[in-house]
Amino acid sequence: MFTNTRFDSWDLPQHLLDSLEKIGWECATQVQKDTVPIARTGRDVIGQARTGSGKTAAFGLPILERCQPTGQLQALVLTPTRELANQVAEEFQTLQGETGLMIQTVYGGTDLEKQAKTLSGGVDIIVGTPGRVMDMTERGHIHLENPTLFCLDEADRMLDMGFFPDIMWVIERMKNRDQTLLFSATFPQEIIDAAHEFMDEPEFVLTNTEELDIPPIDMYSVKIGRANKLWALGRLMSRMSDEDQTIIFCNTKRMVDLAVQRLNKHRFVVEGLHGDLSQNQREKILHRFKEGEVKTIVATDVAARGIDVDGITLVVNYDLPVDLDSFIHRVGRTGRIGRKGEAWSLVSRDDAPQLSKIMATYGLEIIETEAPELPDGIDRDPVSRQDDFGETADVFGFVTLHLNIDSSLAGSSRSVAHWFQSSLRCDEMAIGDVHFDDGSTFVSIHTSKVGLAIKALEKHDMAGQRVTGTVFE
Repeated sequence: MFTNTRFDSWDLPQHLLDSLEKIGWECATQVQKDTVPIARTGRDVIGQARTGSGKTAAFGLPILERCQPTGQLQALVLTPTRELANQVAEEFQTLQGETGLMIQTVYGGTDLEKQAKTLSGGVDIIVGTPGRVMDMTERGHIHLENPTLFCLDEADRMLDMGFFPDIMWVIERMKNRDQTLLFSATFPQEIIDAAHEFMDEPEFVLTNTEELDIPPIDMYSVKIGRANKLWALGRLMSRMSDEDQTIIFCNTKRMVDLAVQRLNKHRFVVEGLHGDLSQNQREKILHRFKEGEVKTIVATDVAARGIDVDGITLVVNYDLPVDLDSFIHRVGRTGRIGRKGEAWSLVSRDDAPQLSKIMATYGLEIIETEAPELPDGIDRDPVSRQDDFGETADVFGFVTLHLNIDSSLAGSSRSVAHWFQSSLRCDEMAIGDVHFDDGSTFVSIHTSKVGLAIKALEKHDMAGQRVTGTVFE
């Protein structure tokens, strides 16, 4: 990901070089090397870059170089979420060093008048979300005719969240805009079409597309039913050291809350992050996570945008995402700037086609494996494994048991079915087809009775024989 191009080989202003040296950055990442020199010439740029590739500095350095501490708005950066706006603004503050630029965030979920009062003291750069920027423009707190620089970050996520009409509204009012920078991890046709509407012969920076999209991390999948996903997650989390940090992804806010509740019950300390939390709550959780006070977060995709923490070594897809691009955004939370990381996906039978689609679309190598063994020193699972026969059931909810008894001993199929009805004290509808093959007996039993059937075989003889039953897959 890093190149041999040194920042001090560019004729950047000394204050920017000083700040880069102060934070220990010597060489540019690939997207920085490809983007910064073009953007510094004033040309419009479309860059492909995932979170964690150094893209904020790729558009931040050219913007910071052109802005002066005048207190007049010169640059506007739009991001899809409040968390990402904060992350970008923080990195801008770090990169600008002693420049003295006033950089402010503008986003919903906080007091509008308080933000307006902050802006009234003068601002050089605004980093904000589309809705709040629109609102404050209409109220006269932001004057979009002033800035000449415009940057759109994570354009594909903006498109997914339905922000493009708002973005076009903002762009139409930026009458003096003379440079536009657009960054996206993927490029749906709608983004390409829109870009040609509001950009002036943009330069495409698509170097090492595959490397930028797919982080260099180890990826694994575990075939497992929903009933035992928590068991597998417990094993993954028990492997983490005190320095490691983890993000667990769920598809819904409800699932985030349930996962947090269940993990806390099993003595894991985790925090949930989703859109129903207040902005203040989300910022507190994110701050604690970035400071390392919280080691594990359970989050939805939207809430996780903007989490930029180098210590994340494990990402778990508790739910496989419906949107293919979300998979890339999720696993991109680990393996930051070349660091080592792992991404595990817990895949039920219903999820298998989606995983195959993700692997084929991006050419990913995701190794299918079992849930990891418990680490040394831990001899008991944090979460107990449950009987779960749903993964092997047919469309009617029946599972086939393989019995190690021949038909000559078992008797007729009717007598076998009757034995199970009597032993389980169940309705005859819970016992399906019975057939014999190659010295064995096979009986279909409804998933609700399979566990009881196996226990009944352990306790009672069948036709005077000790018989074992295993699920036939």
